[in-house]
Amino acid sequence: MSIHKKQLRDLIRTVLLGIDPPIKYSNSAENLLLLTAAQESHAGTYIKQIGGPALGIFQMEPDTHYDIWMNYIQYNPGLRTIANKFSAFDDPLYHENDFAFRRNAQQLVWNLNYAVILARIHYYRVPEPLPEYDDVLGLAEYWKQHYNTPLGRGTVKEAVENYERFILE
Repeated sequence: MSIHKKQLRDLIRTVLLGIDPPIKYSNSAENLLLLTAAQESHAGTYIKQIGGPALGIFQMEPDTHYDIWMNYIQYNPGLRTIANKFSAFDDPLYHENDFAFRRNAQQLVWNLNYAVILARIHYYRVPEPLPEYDDVLGLAEYWKQHYNTPLGRGTVKEAVENYERFILE
């Protein structure tokens, strides 16, 4: 059973509207996160990857979580404040140890606000602009290039179909 599409949209919108700059809300960011959740976890059907390490509605891997913190957030105080605002734990950069990062990554499963913020920051660090909010194919291509990666198993076609299935229907 997936998260109801209206509730998922409301969650993502509420979280994105509740953050301060440098990240600004956009319809494109909202729809990109909806597409990502639809493709990666069938809108919350899976909160832990079967046979793999990915976690939460966006199926973010702990290594990606670590990379976002160590190679991006720690160099951007505004993003660090945002991520910590939604985290249930202390800033892992205060500890800089594997335990702190593993513990923080686990909240991607149960702290939906934190999962939304980390997925948004993941996309935010991409210099390429987001596609238009109503360009589902463009959003799927962006997801494939910057989230799933060209080497990932997911396809653009699958992402469009899952967006239509879990978000639009």
